[in-house]
Amino acid sequence: MYWTKKNILRLKRFMRNDFVKQMKIEMVRDKSIFFLTGDLGFNALEPLAEKFPKRFYNVGVAEQNLVGLAAGLALNGHKVVIYSIASFVTMRCYEQTRTDICYHNLDVKIIGTGGGFNYSDNGITHHTIEDLSIMRVLPNMKVFCPSYSWEAIESTKAMMRDKGPAYLRLGKSPGINYNKPSWSFKIGRGYAIKPGRDITLFLTGNISDAAFGAAKIIEKETKKSVEIISLPTVKPLDERFILNKLSKAKGVFTIEEHNIVGGLGTAIATIMAKSKYNIPFKIFGIPDRFIKEVGTREYLCELAGLSPISIAAEIKKVLKKKSKD
Repeated sequence: MYWTKKNILRLKRFMRNDFVKQMKIEMVRDKSIFFLTGDLGFNALEPLAEKFPKRFYNVGVAEQNLVGLAAGLALNGHKVVIYSIASFVTMRCYEQTRTDICYHNLDVKIIGTGGGFNYSDNGITHHTIEDLSIMRVLPNMKVFCPSYSWEAIESTKAMMRDKGPAYLRLGKSPGINYNKPSWSFKIGRGYAIKPGRDITLFLTGNISDAAFGAAKIIEKETKKSVEIISLPTVKPLDERFILNKLSKAKGVFTIEEHNIVGGLGTAIATIMAKSKYNIPFKIFGIPDRFIKEVGTREYLCELAGLSPISIAAEIKKVLKKKSKD
């Protein structure tokens, strides 16, 4: 297993802690920021509630009201952050997000915690496997999906300094540290967190543990070099950067803890379809069905074919088929 007990224990740390630390800095810097939560964030949001009591509101379990209040504050010149479980803050109030926030291009930032299978034990109501798709289709909406702590902090900085609607999906940090002090984080840009020459893996979100595990297997068994590209922004995407990577790769694969329909894989496929490159390609994500089993995140990812062993096996199969054609 490439998901070791030690690494699984590391996964227990939510990126929300990094987000809250950065938000504290942002709310000190910008006194126009209001923070709203849908009765969530216990043992996480207390530092914000205590330091900014006049700009922190618990709206309760009422996501439509949460978005409506945020829209009203934004129309009065405030920058507003709303925070809840990812499945609830995207789907329960989708109409309000579309009509009240995006249509008016308001400066409201939507934070969804526990994206993918990170609330796995709570069942299907808490599985967030459609959010990237439904949020990126909204005009004016920017979509962030950091992979680990540093990206969560940098995504928060970039999002809060930008104007207009944004969605930030938070998960659990895989416990890796690929800080890039020499790289300037910019909305839409991607970067290599592992260099390679032959195969390119594009990833978004906290599935980087599976990507690195798969790369290790592939390099050991095929002697091919694997490059891993992190895309912490799913919308917009830097097409020029992606096309440059496509021009050099002998195989391209996308990995995300999200439905295979409408997420990062679909976005990359659209760019590929407009290009001249004909190279092996496959989207790794959650199959287009509900996974009804209950268990750990790792267990559900394995059922979805997102374990390092499954990903590596499929990539080898795709490359082998191409070599025979």
